[in-house]
Amino acid sequence: MSTSPLDPPSGHELLVVRPSKWTLVVVVQLREGTMRFNELRRNMGGVPQKSLSQTLRELERDGFVTRTAYATIPPRVDYDLTELGREVLTLADDFHRFAQRNREAVEEARRLFDAVDARPSA
Repeated sequence: MSTSPLDPPSGHELLVVRPSKWTLVVVVQLREGTMRFNELRRNMGGVPQKSLSQTLRELERDGFVTRTAYATIPPRVDYDLTELGREVLTLADDFHRFAQRNREAVEEARRLFDAVDARPSA
């Protein structure tokens, strides 16, 4: 029986990161340092509060972000990248450069796909 290169090695767990739509945006926002939840939300524009909360929780769980809560009124919660999070930032920067470099090719592929997809089915 053959195995795919994507199959996890026998007896070992494979690290799986399931980024949300907002994962890279949050990581890039935290590039400048510690931010509060509402500051992040404001800087990110249209992100729904629930989506940002879920994304931050997943990033914290995976070890990419630290969350520091202060017992103040009103409560204050700060978020910051860990060393692992800074490594993800490197990936985000690489992806951004890839997207810039290949934007026209992707747009052309979409145009071709949409032209074929728009034809009536036989």
